Amino acid sequence: MAVPKKRTSGSKRKIRNRVWRSRSVEMASKAFSLAQSILTGRSKSFYYVTEKKDSEAN
Repeated sequence: MAVPKKRTSGSKRKIRNRVWRSRSVEMASKAFSLAQSILTGRSKSFYYVTEKKDSEAN
C-alpha cells in the first residue's frame, strides 16, 4: 500500500525557489553584459562576423 510522503516545509520550498530564480537572473545578466560588449566593440572573448563576404562579386 502506498504511503504519502512527508510534506516539504515552506522554508525549504522558498530556498529552492530562490536558487532556481537566482540562476536565471545570473544567466540573463551575463547575456546582457555580452550583448553590451559586442555592441560597443569591447568584446575580447567573443568573435563574430561583421560583414558578409559576397562570393558573387569576385
